[in-house]
Amino acid sequence: MQRELIREGLLFTLAASYEEDPHEFVTLSRQTVDSSLAREVVAELRNEGYVEEQVRGVIRLTLRGYELHKNKPLPYTYRNLGQARASSAPALSRFVFENR
Repeated sequence: MQRELIREGLLFTLAASYEEDPHEFVTLSRQTVDSSLAREVVAELRNEGYVEEQVRGVIRLTLRGYELHKNKPLPYTYRNLGQARASSAPALSRFVFENR
């Protein structure tokens, strides 16, 4: 469950960044880099070709990753939270990414 939340949070936030500038890398928060589970998720996404890693903790979505995210239905938790969805995403992105 936590693995899926991290994965979906990464894809959600990276997709928003990709839409602003597909060439921009984003920096993972120290908390995320220190999390072995989050590092495993990033490695899986990288191995599947969905993210590109410049150096450890600095990643961006690939076109393949963006297309996956864009065509994938929202996870059950996001679909059913309605208004809470908007307030939950920033909290998750603060966990995942450093301030830009």
